[in-house]
Amino acid sequence: MKQAIGVVVLAFGVSCASPQGGGTKSPAEPATPARPRVARTQEAASGPVLADTPAGKVFKAWLEVFNSGDEARMRAFAEQHKSPDVVDIQFRQMTGGFDLISIEKSDRLELRVVVKDKASQAAAVGWFKITDSDPPEIVTLNFLKIPPGMIAADMDKKLDAETRSRVLDAIVAKLTELYVYPDVAKKMEQALRENQKNGAYDAVSDSRAFADLLTEQLQGVSHDRHLGVRFMPMPVPAGDPEPSAEDKARYREELEKMNCGFEKAERLAGNIGYIKLDMFGDAEICGPKATASFATLGDVDAIIFDLRQNGGGHPEMVAFVSSYLFAKKTHLNDIYERKANKTTESWTNPAVPGKKLATQPVFVLTSHDTFSGAEDFAYGLKNLKRATIVGETTGGGAHPTMGARLDEHFMMGVPFARSISPITKTDWEGTGVEPDVKVPADQALETAKKLAAEALEQQKKKQPAPKK
Repeated sequence: MKQAIGVVVLAFGVSCASPQGGGTKSPAEPATPARPRVARTQEAASGPVLADTPAGKVFKAWLEVFNSGDEARMRAFAEQHKSPDVVDIQFRQMTGGFDLISIEKSDRLELRVVVKDKASQAAAVGWFKITDSDPPEIVTLNFLKIPPGMIAADMDKKLDAETRSRVLDAIVAKLTELYVYPDVAKKMEQALRENQKNGAYDAVSDSRAFADLLTEQLQGVSHDRHLGVRFMPMPVPAGDPEPSAEDKARYREELEKMNCGFEKAERLAGNIGYIKLDMFGDAEICGPKATASFATLGDVDAIIFDLRQNGGGHPEMVAFVSSYLFAKKTHLNDIYERKANKTTESWTNPAVPGKKLATQPVFVLTSHDTFSGAEDFAYGLKNLKRATIVGETTGGGAHPTMGARLDEHFMMGVPFARSISPITKTDWEGTGVEPDVKVPADQALETAKKLAAEALEQQKKKQPAPKK
């Protein structure tokens, strides 16, 4: 199974990839593990030189395209390598691009590198892996910021049999306790135990490789892209400690640095509003950004939401943004939690500040990368017949996920609940949200503009003629 591609910046607590699979978040054992084999290519005065291998060539091409900041070039590269997840304009803007500092490992199809982001000069370790195909597909692209006091070698950890067994036992326990479908949890347990019995993990000595293998196997049984195991370089505290004031301040700072995912809010020709939203951030922090974006649009006659690069986020923010599109309190979605056996309803809030667009035509742009909370937004508006969905079928992730500590250095994202539409009585898990107008993602905006113009023209025709 192909892994999802992830980009994670440890200190930021931000994952720029939606599905679990290629990478995700956090802390390091005082005893430094054996230093990874260093296979450096020659280093010229201008910096390290990537080897003339398939992995070296593709990573070099990716780095050049990523550093260009050219969205069209990034999309063309992603299409060429059949790897849509490598397109992440928001992450490019946040980092300013990367300088290659060193090459820690170089194999034919795999690299481990150290890079420095141009915006903050923070160092990060990157893992890169491709398939042995023509053209090669990118199966792993992860970046993890190196915490203060640590070096690149600390970002992985050697495994022993006791740790492998302890992590497997913890996974089974957490799935049994929390996973949204108990029958599927049982199937995953059986698969893991069978693999363990057959010695499938005996030769796995690197923690990160172990986490990736477990993620692949769990997703292979469940087909749940929210489910994943993560190796954490720094020790994960036991229990559920309250974030410190410093942690909260850093979290707010990083969200605000990304403008809470609001990339654009502008008025297009024909008095059509356009909001490009790449995440649904914490509503408590990001609500004012949404209000400001709607204020920027003013009295538009129609609105387009661009969620083609939106990997999801907070259900509360989905409801907050949706509230600007309805005049009355409206039932959007329900979330059922298996362990608590309770259902939480999600409704719009008629009292959101600022001007609403409760009667204007709404269009939502989607792609295969539109995921989780972004799908929630599209699915709810579609079923309420409040929006026309334009683009590609979305990624198909409808399960809210919580982090579960497995061990001092391992975490798991466990889908613990499921969405239930009050209209369809189901969700979009595994199927995605089907667009009303299916077009390639790169054609969705122009298509929506035409549809909006046509809708406004139809409205004009229906208006009564002015009295003479």
